[in-house]
Amino acid sequence: MKQSSKILLGFLILLSVLLASLLYYSSAVFMQLFIAFALAYILNPTVEILQRKGIKRLYGIITVLSLAVISCAVFATFLVVSIRGEFADMQLNLPAYVQHLYEIAPSNVKVYFGIETPDKLTSQLDQLLQQAHSYAPDLIQPLLTFLKQAFSSTVYVLLTLLGYFIIPVYLFYLLCDLPRLKEFIKSYIPERYRVVYDLKLSEVDLVLSGFVRGQLSVCAILALLYSVGLYIIGIDLAIAIGSLAGITFIIPYLGTIIGISLSIVMALLKFNDLLHPLLCLGWFSIVQLLEGTVITPKVVGDTVGLHPLVAIVALLIGGQLFGITGMLLAVPVTAVSQVFLRSLGDYYRASEFYRES
Repeated sequence: MKQSSKILLGFLILLSVLLASLLYYSSAVFMQLFIAFALAYILNPTVEILQRKGIKRLYGIITVLSLAVISCAVFATFLVVSIRGEFADMQLNLPAYVQHLYEIAPSNVKVYFGIETPDKLTSQLDQLLQQAHSYAPDLIQPLLTFLKQAFSSTVYVLLTLLGYFIIPVYLFYLLCDLPRLKEFIKSYIPERYRVVYDLKLSEVDLVLSGFVRGQLSVCAILALLYSVGLYIIGIDLAIAIGSLAGITFIIPYLGTIIGISLSIVMALLKFNDLLHPLLCLGWFSIVQLLEGTVITPKVVGDTVGLHPLVAIVALLIGGQLFGITGMLLAVPVTAVSQVFLRSLGDYYRASEFYRES
């Protein structure tokens, strides 16, 4: 190997170590950049369509961002109104929830808490409410003092919150500079490798765009299916639970676990039987089956192409190393790595070592 090649290889290794260290110690900042990058990937195709129709890129970006903000505002308003109504209905059902809990509680637990009869339970609840009202002023002041000290002394918290408010700024500049960013990176690729670079870049772009846009579409579809099914079953907070389960499915399988757990608890509280929890479990199983066999293959396609076991292992490793940020990045990073591993496998099969008889 030439001396210049050795120096370049050493530089690349050092740069990779520095970037990995920076990612590890600045995960909050990278989370904000990841969100902005994901949103840019979602919106950039629409901007490019407008650009091909003769609209300047800046005006196309402003138009797309305005439509996105309006759509998000309409959806958020619908969600808030629906969930507020569900919480109002749930408050009306609270006495029934308490009664169901009292009926299924073992007798020794009732004796321990001194609620052997429903009247004693009502008396205990009234006392708890009165104590909560009397302690509220005493609790608020220390809480306010703690929050004031935390926010005045912890620059990290302020910078993290500020970073999430700056996400729209990141998004705007990413949309503006994506074409130039691609050309800037390409300018550092030697001429003899640019054909391979363009090929691999298109594969990576296909995988990332397929995952980001596809996974968000899958989350929206699952949120709708979960909410409708739970509403038909008669579960309180059906829209809230279904939406939460769909949104958290951005981390594969996490949303399903959350949705099943919350819906079964609400079913037990409201109906006090086994039929409705089983209906919830059955509905989530049906939707999960549809997700694996119909929804994800049709929406995401084979662009990511990760085996479910590989995805689960990647999620566990990402969560172990980088927490929630690692879980969010685990699947797309693994899918992109698979592009290069596939090329490495092709290179190995074409080598003399493999083909030698």
